[in-house]
Amino acid sequence: MRNSLASNAFTVVIVLILFFSALIGWVQAEYKASGGSEVPICFKVGSGENIESVSKSLKTEKLISNPLIFRLGVNYTEKSSHLKAGSFLIRENSSMREIVELITGVGQNTCGKEVLYQAGINSHKVILRELNPETKKYEETLKFDLKKNSKPDQYKNILNEKGVRYRIVFAEGITSWQIVEALKASDFLTGEIASLPSEGSLAPRSYEVQFGMNRLVLIDLMQSEQIKILKTAWNKKDPSSPLKTVDEALVLASIIEKETGVASERHLVASVFTNRIKKGMKLQTDPSVTYGITKGRKFLGRGPNKSELKLDTPYNTYIHRGLPPTPIANPGRLAIEAALNPEKTNYLFFVADGSGGHAFSKSLKEHNKNVREWRKLKKTN
Repeated sequence: MRNSLASNAFTVVIVLILFFSALIGWVQAEYKASGGSEVPICFKVGSGENIESVSKSLKTEKLISNPLIFRLGVNYTEKSSHLKAGSFLIRENSSMREIVELITGVGQNTCGKEVLYQAGINSHKVILRELNPETKKYEETLKFDLKKNSKPDQYKNILNEKGVRYRIVFAEGITSWQIVEALKASDFLTGEIASLPSEGSLAPRSYEVQFGMNRLVLIDLMQSEQIKILKTAWNKKDPSSPLKTVDEALVLASIIEKETGVASERHLVASVFTNRIKKGMKLQTDPSVTYGITKGRKFLGRGPNKSELKLDTPYNTYIHRGLPPTPIANPGRLAIEAALNPEKTNYLFFVADGSGGHAFSKSLKEHNKNVREWRKLKKTN
């Protein structure tokens, strides 16, 4: 009798073990299996939500089949405390595991609305755009210039929404004063900027920021980024470069940045100034003369005139030899790399060619010919 009971109990235990093993296997398979929506969906996790409320929302959106299995998977992987608020692009046929990884990951929005702030040399453009889950491309919904237009209600309203991304793009060649003015005009940032960062010390590029972020935090980030760029570029410097310090590299890079907007020309422009430095020639660069007049606090919108070319400022490279005392703008990475690794040429001059680029020459005679061609072109346009 006892043997029979023991045998039956053992059988029940075995059956239960097999049942739970099969159940666990099924749950794991369901958790990892593809499913959900047939099209990408932008899913929003609100601030203060928990895994239970999120699982119910996912079920409502038909992104998961079983909220209980979803919660079991989150708890098993110990990720319930890592839930992030924001908007996330859940791709078609995503598994529950993939969704969990997305909404408990780095916390960066992957879809939804974005405020793109383009801080230019003479404009503060704001673009509202929204990611289309199906095309995976941003679609512009509003665009205006803070320097020229009043703020539309659509923009004001979006500042109160949760889960909106904010990105600031600083134009290469923008001055430190222009950067500070742009940051002051951005009403999604906070904090005062008491002193002007040194010219050239800020890396102009795209930065994702958080609503309410302190402006000084962003300034520090831009300065740290510029230091990294300079250090990396300096370690790859052409041994024949006449530049003796990182500061000199930054000054020359800023001149290159202001002289050409054509990326393919940067190394050629760098070669002209490098050759002139080696020969002891005056740099004769208009943007530096302009900086001596404006100190980077005004957009002149033209080159210097004849009387301005005679003004004796430390930045007048028609009067003084060598590099100006400081950078004249904040150069980007490519201009810094060009300054330290110029093209190997014999060019000593360049002038605009009417196409947006420049005509380069080795002699004054050739240069004067190019200047005459440029003046003819200006008269006909």
